[in-house]
Amino acid sequence: MTADPATGLPRAGFFDSGVGGVSVARAFLRLRPAAPVVYTADWTFCPYGARPDAEIRARALEIGGALLGEHRCAMLVVACNSASAVALDALRAAHPGVPVVGMEPAVKPAAAMSRTGCVGILATEHTLRGRLFRETAARHAAGVRVVAAVGEGFVELAEAGDVSSAAARATAGRVLAPLVEARCDPVVLGCTHYPLLLPLLRSVAPGVRFLDPAEAVARRAAALWDALPRGA
Repeated sequence: MTADPATGLPRAGFFDSGVGGVSVARAFLRLRPAAPVVYTADWTFCPYGARPDAEIRARALEIGGALLGEHRCAMLVVACNSASAVALDALRAAHPGVPVVGMEPAVKPAAAMSRTGCVGILATEHTLRGRLFRETAARHAAGVRVVAAVGEGFVELAEAGDVSSAAARATAGRVLAPLVEARCDPVVLGCTHYPLLLPLLRSVAPGVRFLDPAEAVARRAAALWDALPRGA
């Protein structure tokens, strides 16, 4: 392990298809402000949500390899739900011994805090059909109803920083309608781009609680970073 030359501490590598994963990196830095962080936004292939699994997996392996090699990171945080859903196992297999943290839909805490017995999952197609989501829902959603919705157009709105236009409100209203109608409480934000749209989501659905899993992922990443060896 090569330490960051400026701090002597191990580097943590984060990546996402765009700016969404910044929410996870910021949560991590609030916990470990001294940690050297390298962040990669794959804008060339953004958004990942509609791309084939094989393409996302190849991009994740390429970016992960660059973070660990060229940028000398000692751990990886896959700050993208779509990439986590299709590439987490491949990254861990390609880099044995390297801590790799991924995003997981927060079904368990959502089920525990639900006041209506109905939990909403707002995510990409890849996340909703992925093994992580299926296994998590099967394991932790007993006794609650799970209603899933694809945030079609949400990544583009987040990348553009659009949280107030008429078009943005129409898009959010259309996507959230089935979750509001089902009285979902809470609604899990299953894509790291979606927390950037919270002002929009709350204005369109003021009675809905939204759950952002970034803090839980950041705590896991911080614990693994603490365990990394220090020094050159």
